[in-house]
Amino acid sequence: MAHHLSHLTPTPVRASGSHRGGQVAADRALDGFDVTGYATTRSTVEPIERRGASGLSPWIRHGLLPLRRVWAHVEGGPTRDVERFRDELLWQEYARHLYARLGVRTRRSLRADPPAGGDEQWSAEEREMACVGAELTALERDGWITNQSRLWLASQWSVRGRRAWQAGEDLMFRSLLDGSRAANRLGWQWTSGAGSARPHVWTRDQVEQRAPGRCAGCARRDDCPVEAAPTTGHPDGSVDPGLERLLRHDDVPHLTAGPRVVERSGDGPPDTVWLTAESLGDGDPALAAHPGLPAVFVFDEPLLGRLRLSGTRLVFLAECLADLATRRPVEVHLGEPIRVLAERRVAVTAAPVPGHRRHRSRLGDAVVELHPWPWLVTPHDGSVRSFSAWRRR
Repeated sequence: MAHHLSHLTPTPVRASGSHRGGQVAADRALDGFDVTGYATTRSTVEPIERRGASGLSPWIRHGLLPLRRVWAHVEGGPTRDVERFRDELLWQEYARHLYARLGVRTRRSLRADPPAGGDEQWSAEEREMACVGAELTALERDGWITNQSRLWLASQWSVRGRRAWQAGEDLMFRSLLDGSRAANRLGWQWTSGAGSARPHVWTRDQVEQRAPGRCAGCARRDDCPVEAAPTTGHPDGSVDPGLERLLRHDDVPHLTAGPRVVERSGDGPPDTVWLTAESLGDGDPALAAHPGLPAVFVFDEPLLGRLRLSGTRLVFLAECLADLATRRPVEVHLGEPIRVLAERRVAVTAAPVPGHRRHRSRLGDAVVELHPWPWLVTPHDGSVRSFSAWRRR
């Protein structure tokens, strides 16, 4: 990986210290997850052994653990814990619906434009704060931190730091093993006030509650920058009318959701299963339908050159592919997906992201079999203005 992809990442090419890629690792993690106590301990950061967070998100994000399977896994657990955990799965599904409908427009503020300015990197002073610095270290080392930690970082960046939420979201996206424009952007919008009724403000009390002892060893403990809540108010601004309309109603829900049954074209069967980063598990619908065909994955060199993902993220993807290759033929390419796949007859699962739709459109007749995405909830044409509005529909 270092030999072939180091020119595409600004960080060392190394494995995560907390998560390994692949179906075997995903299955083991899910089998070991007990939802009991989740509602009470999901926001615990330290001590690590008391964290209730499942840690399943990297495998969920890349399709090794479909939401339906994770939903079913907690059946029979304590009612309060099951309901709270399933709410988080629904939040993930809501994020996917929103992104499938809006695409790159999720980079625009959905409710208001928070005040923004300043640098686009974490400052040395912020890294001195134990609540911030320790989470940044874990993020950069492992590619994963708890949702509570992500909330602290996003609030520090956009609410206290008054910097553009988009810049902070980009930084976190590059490092997260589960980084997706769907869930990551939605989280940052909600925290900054760009997509919620008010911005989220965090204080030292939260740190001492969620990570007892962290503040005692902090270099800034006697002049804590988050001792008290700042005065924020609600961000000013308004949503573009075109974006507002799209949030309220989807004119083409069938395009947002993708096919409901397998769509076939051309005169013959596929000779290749095209895998994408959205769906790298054994249960990928196209992969499962053709166990005898080679699976092909393309590290999209032009795209990766623009994204500048961490080396740890790239290694996680490679681990997923290496694990799959123990059970069936897998080809891994570096280049442009269109050039690699143009002369093949491709079966693929319809990933709900705009980049994949563009590639499918450019491949044209090369895609001879399009499989439905395994939604937990099928996208509808109603409001996605908020999580509650989406759920009501």
